[in-house]
Amino acid sequence: MKTNLFEFDFPLLFSAIVLTFFGILFIYSSSISSSGAPASSEYIRQIVWAVVGLFAAIVMALSNYSRIYHIAIYLYIVTIFLLILTLFMGTVVNGARAWIRIGSFGIQPSEFTKITTILFLSQYLDSSKRNTNDFHRFAVSCFICLLPMGLVLLQPDFGTSLVFIPILIVITFVAGIPGRYVFFIGLCVMLTAVLAILPFWQSLILKNSHYFSFLTDFKFIIGFTILLLAAFSIALFGFLRYKKKYFYWIAYASILAIAALLLSFMARKVLKDYQIMRLVVFLDPNVDPRGSGWNIIQSIIAIGSGGFFGKGFLQGTQSHYRFLPQQSTDFIFSIYSEEWGFIGGVFVFILFLVICLRLLAIIKNTSDPFGSYITAGLAAMYIFHFLINVGMTMGVMPITGIPLLFMSYGGSALISSMVGVGLALSVHIRRFQF
Repeated sequence: MKTNLFEFDFPLLFSAIVLTFFGILFIYSSSISSSGAPASSEYIRQIVWAVVGLFAAIVMALSNYSRIYHIAIYLYIVTIFLLILTLFMGTVVNGARAWIRIGSFGIQPSEFTKITTILFLSQYLDSSKRNTNDFHRFAVSCFICLLPMGLVLLQPDFGTSLVFIPILIVITFVAGIPGRYVFFIGLCVMLTAVLAILPFWQSLILKNSHYFSFLTDFKFIIGFTILLLAAFSIALFGFLRYKKKYFYWIAYASILAIAALLLSFMARKVLKDYQIMRLVVFLDPNVDPRGSGWNIIQSIIAIGSGGFFGKGFLQGTQSHYRFLPQQSTDFIFSIYSEEWGFIGGVFVFILFLVICLRLLAIIKNTSDPFGSYITAGLAAMYIFHFLINVGMTMGVMPITGIPLLFMSYGGSALISSMVGVGLALSVHIRRFQF
């Protein structure tokens, strides 16, 4: 069946192209020094990547996404292998061994792993939909996502590793996995984050208090885990014997507490000091205003100084005087808002909202579960990146080093984002063919 170009979801494609164009403009702006001369050629490379990404999106849209169904597992294995290779042979950039370089050419495998994980997870959930054991399906789904997440965390790239959580939650929810399993993952992540950060928050903000010191005591953690395991075992026996719901929920809460307690302890061991400090300064940037809190403070100043209409293109001071680090990547929205103000920021919000709504419409309208799962995973990825990146520039989310897709400088992130758009377009074009 021939593809009709008029069947393209043009609002989705147009929004992605406009965001990419804005990104190029402000990557160029970020390269301008206080003297008015370009200090880097990042914008030229971004233009090349944008052309490659757009070409990849159109090729993907014109191709039948269902052909990926039987090779999804192989694509996933290749990117997992690249992640393992990165741990041993990767190049360190901004504290993370996340890049594989061959001469001047480099790729960030974790960006493409997000796409292959979405594809393989969607294929697995579609192929196993006749399996009545929802727990088994959910457990395998968790493994599919947690394997690349763990490898990325070892780099360590904390921000990118987090993206796999919303991908898992959203796809399994759309696939009909019971809410109590999906809810468990969400609760576990939030509780783990809270327990991991409390001891540092206590020592740096509360100063002389010792309320949460027990969370760093290995003997306490082992002892409390044993008590929780005993409670879980008794509750599980009670549920299997008497089929009472309250036994089930006691076991549920016990295993949730065990997972969060152990994962938070491991997180404090795995995460670097600067990554922990990013979480702490989110609560109070003035704890370390010239160190870890500097980025948040300068970002808020940049956004606030833009006012309603902004200072004008190339007229920003925070970026041109280099007050704001990593301004072409993590903090691209900050310099964008400084120069184009509140009105410009609202326009970016609208463009991402259009992308979100169009993806939701594709999920709703496609007759193929595989296609709807893919689109759900892409929606989770785009929304998570947007909320976390824009939130951290405004000081309402912790700094995690996660880019603003389509706009932030980086070839791997841009090309993988455009490939995702192409996949969604392919699903939309063939939404009634299955």
